Amino acid sequence: MPFNHCAECRRCCYIEQGYPSLEISLTAKEQRKFGSICIETECSNLGPTGCTLGEDKPFSCKLYPLSYDPATRQMYYDTDCPLMPEYIRQLKDEQSEASNHLASCTKQIARLEKSDSAFLKGNFDVDMDYFELKRLPVPSHVKGE
Repeated sequence: MPFNHCAECRRCCYIEQGYPSLEISLTAKEQRKFGSICIETECSNLGPTGCTLGEDKPFSCKLYPLSYDPATRQMYYDTDCPLMPEYIRQLKDEQSEASNHLASCTKQIARLEKSDSAFLKGNFDVDMDYFELKRLPVPSHVKGE
């Protein structure tokens, strides 16, 4: 399973020396809950087996390694994530972990387009600034959702 690899890799929760800190994009609801989350070197919510926030993890973290551009309604991914070749391969299977992740994120994005579109724009702006993004090849079974 690809996401088991995340708990081992944890690259997305670290900032390499010489790079600027990363302010995690938060929805309005998450801002009320967390205030802010900023990664200087290592995320303070990173534990030995991954994120200690569990299901309360911010949506921008749940979305990663994906990124959504609300202007074009296109999905992108961070080319630095070692999970992506397997993720893209799994998208061909509607029942895969990657397909379920993408479907879940797509549903949340649809809700946020109505309730917190500023978050979506701000999150994509941060992602464009911070990551090298490439367009995600989305299979037709996902596009129709």
